[in-house]
Amino acid sequence: MDLFEYMRKSNQEKESPLAARLRPTSLEEVVGQRHIIGRDKMLYRAIRADKLSSLIFYGPPGTGKTTLARVIANTTRGEFTQINATVSGKKDMEQIVQKAKELSGMYGKKTILFVDEIHRFNKAQQDYLLPFVEDGTVILIGATTENPYFEVNGALLSRSVIFELKPLERKDVEELLDRAVRDETKGLGSFRAELTGEARQFLADMAGGDARAALNAIELAVLTTERSGDGIIHVDLQVAQECIQRRAVRYDKEGDNHYDTVSAFIKSMRGSDPDAAVYYLARMLHAGEDIKFIARRIMICASEDVGNADPQALLVAVAASQAAERIGMPEAQIILSQAVTYVASAPKSNAACNAVSAAMEAVRSTHIRTIPPHLQDAHYKGASGLGRGTGYRYAHDYPRHYVKQQYLPDELAGSVFYAPSENGYEKEIGAWLRMLRWEAGEPGRENQTSAAGAEDKK
Repeated sequence: MDLFEYMRKSNQEKESPLAARLRPTSLEEVVGQRHIIGRDKMLYRAIRADKLSSLIFYGPPGTGKTTLARVIANTTRGEFTQINATVSGKKDMEQIVQKAKELSGMYGKKTILFVDEIHRFNKAQQDYLLPFVEDGTVILIGATTENPYFEVNGALLSRSVIFELKPLERKDVEELLDRAVRDETKGLGSFRAELTGEARQFLADMAGGDARAALNAIELAVLTTERSGDGIIHVDLQVAQECIQRRAVRYDKEGDNHYDTVSAFIKSMRGSDPDAAVYYLARMLHAGEDIKFIARRIMICASEDVGNADPQALLVAVAASQAAERIGMPEAQIILSQAVTYVASAPKSNAACNAVSAAMEAVRSTHIRTIPPHLQDAHYKGASGLGRGTGYRYAHDYPRHYVKQQYLPDELAGSVFYAPSENGYEKEIGAWLRMLRWEAGEPGRENQTSAAGAEDKK
């Protein structure tokens, strides 16, 4: 290291953001994540014993993925190398692997390679690492905010232990804020600042489990607030509100949290919880989700999960989709809220969804020789001579506009695909169908094995 590099590192340590300066260097300093680094947990013991296998840390920003990697760097007796996948490439990895081979061959020393943002590596770059992870040339530690099962090579996953980091609890964030204000060496202790209880709770709550967001806010508060007459910088609730005015919702439209939020949104509508459904709607709108995407999900739920229990639900959803797209934000949120709360509150039935699923399965699995002749088209020349349409009974010529007649192919005769539920309007549909069949002399059909019901139970 030359003089300039030494000076650069010295200045970086002094001028780097508070979150970087306060980063723990030992396991005892780490706050939160007790589910994976508690004293009785495997990761804690492995770091202590310096007996690590390849690891992948997965979790939202600010939960300690890089922090744990730095703790490992300070604990291990091996060579620790860190790269960021956003700026590094195959050439960098080739140099690291070559050095790792030399250290292993000459000194029997292991190499730990920490790849931050590992999901940014493309498949070829991840594939390059595979044989060297396989033979132990390097011990890989990857960090990612994306679901590794979607973004990381399956072969690498099978050779790694995955640890999911959770958003920090509020008490953990409050502990970090107190540490930041008190620490005179790495923190803001030399500024003589005081953080009120209200401000501490507010910052911890608004950070949403992101330690970095909370520390950035307290640093901004201390550095921009003038001293009072007593010579102390007082960080009260008003100051805290100015420094973190809006909760940063973890929602990446291309990432894992996007799918989690959408999944919760749909399941809340399906589960008839309008309060939860409208919350997840607000969460998506707050994060800038495309209103057309949201509207499509509502329309699907209105048909798949409400169906004929309330046929109006689909009409409301379609109308809301058209109106929201035509009007745009911010007023579209009102329209979408109306549709979401209607669909969530409506009686539920997936009978129509099950019906088409069962019918599709019948199409795939049953060989049908021909459509019943009496249902075939009789309008073209010569059709009657071939028996097309012969024997067909026109339903409107009969009482209640219904007549007993085989409509399904012979191979599926008697099959029941649509089994109306007892919810909402579908209860009336079921009763109507049973009455028609009973009057036509086909009682019991509704009690036959339902292909749709069988499909639903799978």
